[in-house]
Amino acid sequence: MPSITPPQAAPSWSHTPEQVLSLTKDAIAKYTEVLDKVAALPASGCNFESVALADAETIFDIITEPLAFYQNVSLEKELRDASSEAESIVRDFGVESSMRLDVFQAKVSAEKNLRESGQYDKLNKEEQRLVEKMVLEGKRAGLALSEEEREEVMKLKKEHSQVCLDFQKNFNEENGHVTFTLEELEGVPADVISGFTKRTEGSQEVYDITFKTPDIFPVFKYAQNPSTRKRAHEVFEARLEINVPLLERALELRRRIAAIMQYPTWADYITEVKMVKSAKGAEEFLDDLESKLRPVGLKERDILIALKKEDHEKRGLPFDGELNIWDYRYYDRLYIERTLDLDDSLVKEYFPVSVVVPAILDIYQNLLGVRFQEIKDNDVWHPEVQKFAVWESDVKDESGFVGYCYLDLFPRASKYSHAAVWGLLPGYNLAGGARHYPLTAMVANLAKPTPERPALMRHDDVTTFFHEMGHVFHGLLSRTQFARFHGTAVARDFVEAPSQMLENWCWEPKVLAKMSSHYEKQEPLSPELIDKIIKSRYVNVGLFYLRQLFFAKFDMKVHVDQKPTDYTKLWNDLRESVSLVKGGKPGPGQASFGHIVGGYDAGYYGYTYSLVFAADMYATIFKEDPLDPARGKRYRDKILLVGGSRDDTESLEDFLGRPPNSDAFLEEVFGTVPPSSNL
Repeated sequence: MPSITPPQAAPSWSHTPEQVLSLTKDAIAKYTEVLDKVAALPASGCNFESVALADAETIFDIITEPLAFYQNVSLEKELRDASSEAESIVRDFGVESSMRLDVFQAKVSAEKNLRESGQYDKLNKEEQRLVEKMVLEGKRAGLALSEEEREEVMKLKKEHSQVCLDFQKNFNEENGHVTFTLEELEGVPADVISGFTKRTEGSQEVYDITFKTPDIFPVFKYAQNPSTRKRAHEVFEARLEINVPLLERALELRRRIAAIMQYPTWADYITEVKMVKSAKGAEEFLDDLESKLRPVGLKERDILIALKKEDHEKRGLPFDGELNIWDYRYYDRLYIERTLDLDDSLVKEYFPVSVVVPAILDIYQNLLGVRFQEIKDNDVWHPEVQKFAVWESDVKDESGFVGYCYLDLFPRASKYSHAAVWGLLPGYNLAGGARHYPLTAMVANLAKPTPERPALMRHDDVTTFFHEMGHVFHGLLSRTQFARFHGTAVARDFVEAPSQMLENWCWEPKVLAKMSSHYEKQEPLSPELIDKIIKSRYVNVGLFYLRQLFFAKFDMKVHVDQKPTDYTKLWNDLRESVSLVKGGKPGPGQASFGHIVGGYDAGYYGYTYSLVFAADMYATIFKEDPLDPARGKRYRDKILLVGGSRDDTESLEDFLGRPPNSDAFLEEVFGTVPPSSNL
């Protein structure tokens, strides 16, 4: 690749806490000036150009989004606190600006003038969509309410925003652990244990296990002592009990806002602009899928209970006849090992991080026609972060620049504890035909090296990484006129579909061979081992999806119910009835359900809902040859390129060549299409 300087410099990550706050406040002041000018326009002077707030909104986001990101990744507490405070200020400003009746009236006047003059028909489709969305947002913000009601909604929204921020801050900064002796950890692989913090307590050596995924999950999967797994679960479940009152308050505020806005429930308000269109539609989808999955899940539970009975008898342990939640991952793993002779810890040896990450990047680059060029400098938020300039594969000059990508892959204290992608900078058209380029950042928590082994990934980790890279490319390869439609700015119940589709690559033989290399023997997975991995995909699939439905049904119920309840009891009762596992001592698991305050409120159903689209997209276009660049180009052009600049149904139909259906999903899960499906 020729040496070309990107036409847009990468941002600096050297902000001080004081700069984070001062830059945020300055951005608010400048954006307010623009809003004031629009508000002062006479009705007759309102048109597409004079009321075009898209540029001012985008400039504001470009400044404030990276500053708010520090709270998820910075080592410095002062910087994290300043970042969190900055986001709080931005959210309050967002509530205030969204409730400005004078600005809304200018937008309404602009739309009226455009339609009456015939100028609306001369706008392109994306410009028309911008006009419609800006007016709809005002209506959904409550600007048709009385002044007194508007003031009340604004006050409630501000409090709600702060409550959600406090919840997320507790989530990010959770730094607890559970402690066990080596005897209590019997069964957990030695390479995992070697990564735990070992110390002396009294006269014995003990191990502290953090609640980060690479630490705690192997205890659930491998610890032979059920008491160890039970205690690990109970402490893990209660790790964010501090968030219980915050969630209760958030739900109360949502009920009050929905009531003032004259929506039956918060779920009806949220789903109005989703593909599903209504709370009733979402509930019917979940109920229908549960009814189909339940018989499958009950059979799978019986098999795991029988396996537990045999295991307990062999080891002289009392048997309670139940599949407890702390038994599920252990016996699911044991069942796969027994029936498929598949050892998860052996599979992990074939997925060193140093091999998998470049291999996945290579697969995406070839499929989508781009190239990653690593930039080795110190201008990142942490020394472990990798920074890339992304170019078209046939780049000849700076016009082939795509954007920037950052990978922050390993766990550390006070870092965001799951895997997610932030679209920190959008792509959009600048005045005069130039382009502003996007920046996406993936934050993950892959296992670190241990004294005995390099950093290794479970197959689950590989799938998660592949999924998240799907979001990265959605953010990089979108090419919309306006930033507000860029990349993943699609309906929340479609946003996961592209990445869920891409998970299928992790179950394809030639892709598994390409991504794998044993950390000692440097050999790819054997065809026999690949075959076992593929066969394991739908083992206990009923229990797996019922667990997902439990999260979705809890989320939907708390946003449909009109009165508060004991949410800890609801969480545990619903998990037992839907997931088909016994919960033991009720723990406040809802306090660690980050999605419910992170933008997926009344929206968790979307993870399963979008799987229907993902399965259809993969089976129809990619299944025949998942590494075919021609199919990759079709995906890039029909799905990624357009972002949210058109209805997602239109994008799906354009990609598939027909309306989407649920046949591929049902066949994937059940092996056949059940009759009278409402999915």
